[in-house]
Amino acid sequence: MSSFIRKRVFASLISLLGLVVMVFFLSRLTGDPAALFLPVDATEQMREEFRQIHGLNDPLMTQFGRYIWDLLHLDFGESIRRARPAIDVVLEAFVWTLQLAVITMVLVTAAAIVVGSLAAFRVGGVFDRIASLTSLIGASAPDFWVAIVAIVVFALGLGWLPTSGTGTVWHWILPVGVLFIRPFGLIVQVVRGSMITALSSAYVKTARAKGVRSRPIIFVHALRNAMLPVITVIGDQAAALLNGAVVVETIFGFPGVGKLMIDAILQRDFNVVLAAIMVTALAIFVMNLLIDLAYLALDPRIRH
Repeated sequence: MSSFIRKRVFASLISLLGLVVMVFFLSRLTGDPAALFLPVDATEQMREEFRQIHGLNDPLMTQFGRYIWDLLHLDFGESIRRARPAIDVVLEAFVWTLQLAVITMVLVTAAAIVVGSLAAFRVGGVFDRIASLTSLIGASAPDFWVAIVAIVVFALGLGWLPTSGTGTVWHWILPVGVLFIRPFGLIVQVVRGSMITALSSAYVKTARAKGVRSRPIIFVHALRNAMLPVITVIGDQAAALLNGAVVVETIFGFPGVGKLMIDAILQRDFNVVLAAIMVTALAIFVMNLLIDLAYLALDPRIRH
């Protein structure tokens, strides 16, 4: 198992290095931060002083080498906009995104496993048809469109829910609800397909022949063997929430790392952009490692 983990960690570090190189050079193509942070009537001397203070006058490769050196010492630089360590700014926002992702995925996983399993138990039944149709619609609905419709209906039309903020439970309902729909639809489809295969296997037929009740057959005998593909999709969707909640956070004014990243790109706050991507990538790599360990727990044959 230790060899398995070492290989996964090494592959993740290589990917992370490639991501740092790509983002560093692409972020420099967005323009000169001095044009944003200094007044329109600023002199060229003022612009040069600004670039000198923030190390933007050096050759690009010199800037990259200095950034990698600082990164090896866990120094992510300082936010130009906020005059604070970039990593502090990112971690404050990442806590909000992590809470949003965890709450959403806990609800999605529980609901999707129950709905998908019950739909697979009687294929073609009324519940199966309703679950299949609902999940297909949910998996196909774009987040930005659902978010706008939710605001128009539940906030502006009915006045039930606030459109932004995090002060109360009511502020979380729309962001969580919008992020819930797509992964729920995808996971229900995978659970249903995997459970249909598991329920048609010989050991399930034997359990039924022995008079075992339906609930133990679904949630004890079949579900464990059907979970490998489900865990893959759950991990992918959890990573997508961490990496792709940008649109929802921006629409609802949610103070997460996605909205922070968009603001930092528009403000050309390079260190914050890089720190946000690094923290998000590390979280995704850790999540993928946990998924691999879950594979080992469910199916020991993977170790070999």
